[in-house]
Amino acid sequence: MSRGYPLADELRAFGFLAGDLTGQDCEVWPDNWPAFTVFEAMSTQWRVGACGATGLDYAVLPSVIRMCGVPVKDRQVIFSDIRHMEAEALQVMAEQRDNT
Repeated sequence: MSRGYPLADELRAFGFLAGDLTGQDCEVWPDNWPAFTVFEAMSTQWRVGACGATGLDYAVLPSVIRMCGVPVKDRQVIFSDIRHMEAEALQVMAEQRDNT
């Protein structure tokens, strides 16, 4: 289950201290930038039901990937990355819903 924040051990594993992350800073590593760009471009494409977001609208994803300039050879990996980000976003949204 996702906590939404790293533990001190996890931070140390990557060379960070708890004070290094303010909760507002977010650096996207270069390897993740293409997937982040597509995910951000999909930010208005959530399917929503009675209990909130249910997932991204995959029908528009091919167009968005093309518009973001992702080479054809990279699209399968980007799709996998998007699905991971989508799952995490859905988990965070569910936790926020549960806390209200």
